[in-house]
Amino acid sequence: MTIHFSKYQGTGNDFVIIDNRDGSISLSNQQIAFLCDRRFGVGADGLMLLGTATGYDFSMTYYNADGTEGSMCGNGGRCLVQFAHDNGIVQEHYSFIAIDGPHEARIHNNGWVHLKMTDVKAVEKGQDFFVTNTGSPHYIKMVGDIENHDVFNEGKSIRYNERFSKEGINVNFVEQQKEQLFVRTYERGVENETYSCGTGVTAAAITSYLHKEGEQEVPIQTLGGKLAVSFNNQGGGHFNHIWLKGPGTFVYKASIQVK
Repeated sequence: MTIHFSKYQGTGNDFVIIDNRDGSISLSNQQIAFLCDRRFGVGADGLMLLGTATGYDFSMTYYNADGTEGSMCGNGGRCLVQFAHDNGIVQEHYSFIAIDGPHEARIHNNGWVHLKMTDVKAVEKGQDFFVTNTGSPHYIKMVGDIENHDVFNEGKSIRYNERFSKEGINVNFVEQQKEQLFVRTYERGVENETYSCGTGVTAAAITSYLHKEGEQEVPIQTLGGKLAVSFNNQGGGHFNHIWLKGPGTFVYKASIQVK
């Protein structure tokens, strides 16, 4: 069959996006993995379907690069909002439903998409790490000299350790650099480092301000570019009004034959 798709990226985190508002597209895990394959297919960190849902402007269905259905993807959510806008769903305020529940979004004049994330209700503090869920599960560790850190090997060893191997976890390494955080992420489902991870930088931002209550705005640097996260720290590991802010950039559109 012929699949018509668009390619979008959010700070280098790239996605195949398909308009499935008519419900005609049904892809197997193998077909999704093929489309995301960087040598034999289109190449992407994940694939999304734009669908319909009663009471919402659209629905978001996200798949990992290995073909499995994924949890929430923050960069993907921003890209899908921009895709929806570019394909005729033009709103001042967007409302959509994803696997982790409802989301709001706005497209700003500077081209950035602001995406409201799910509230965080618990943060586990370990000896030298944090674990929390920002729509996807995340492990966060502060490091020095992040640009030379072995993200792939250390991230893989944590993701596949005894505690996390069954369900998997995204592993974030974070360095405080003056006014910003530099975040690098090993993503489950991709099983490699990605240029950026939206739910990951969200987790990094809130855990870096765990003991500073009130409204915060955190600039983020990733390998793929700059993001920002704002939130309200209610104390006790509870965070609300969490907004992930950054670009959702159109790359190209095309079609491909899928067996």
